[in-house]
Amino acid sequence: MTAGVTALWSHRNSLRILVRRDLAVKYQQSVLGYFWSLIEPLGMGAIYFFVFGVLYSGPTNRHLGEAAGSYPLFLITGIFAWMWTSSALSEATNALTGQSRLITTMNLPRQVFPIGRVTGRFAEYVAGLPILLAVAAGYAARGRIELGWSLLSLPLAVAVQGTLLIGLALLLSAVNVLMRDVERFMRLVIRVLFYATPIIYPLSLVRESGMPGWVKVAYELNPLVGIFQLQHAIWYPDEFPDARLLTTTVAGSLLVLVAGWWAFRRLEPAVLKEL
Repeated sequence: MTAGVTALWSHRNSLRILVRRDLAVKYQQSVLGYFWSLIEPLGMGAIYFFVFGVLYSGPTNRHLGEAAGSYPLFLITGIFAWMWTSSALSEATNALTGQSRLITTMNLPRQVFPIGRVTGRFAEYVAGLPILLAVAAGYAARGRIELGWSLLSLPLAVAVQGTLLIGLALLLSAVNVLMRDVERFMRLVIRVLFYATPIIYPLSLVRESGMPGWVKVAYELNPLVGIFQLQHAIWYPDEFPDARLLTTTVAGSLLVLVAGWWAFRRLEPAVLKEL
């Protein structure tokens, strides 16, 4: 794995070129271009705010605590991070099958291609950070939130989320070459993960629910739970995951990265033969 990371670092310029190419191809026929990476999550945030912040505002406010007065910020923080997750997983799944000609002709570490998809979607996430900062500044000016040391949760959240997504991208991209049903299966998994992760609702809602204890434990074993708690903790310090959840999240993300890297290397000969 160390040799693989070294090889990737030596080809970092190729990775940057691939990311720029993917972004250019994705938006070249679009009038609004990169603005779509902002419009979609903001539109989703508006829909969920109408449902949970207007129609069901009573139950929502009871569980949001200090976030109740700035629920739109809570929503778009989770949705911007979720767009990075869902887009990266969707596009990384077919990162090898969709670029077979490049993979078989270019002398590059094959990990570059799925990692490039994760990096490209991260660039879109970064493009949305000024929007989050502007909204947060507006709520801070009105005394709804306080900006302080909790902002340091952002680099930690990004690092852990990137680690998890790269591991999943490596695993899914390789397996999808050998079993094309993986791409279709992931569409369902992504939809389930959206509601099985505290994106539009607080984790306390799950912990205080009447579900069996083993269900709650299984729920928190999902590394995305701790990751989105870190994302929300940027503006709401009380949302910062406790030691147990943080340890589970970091350890789980690292385990997925190692497993994904190992699986990719083991399956690489079969993948190249199939391509």
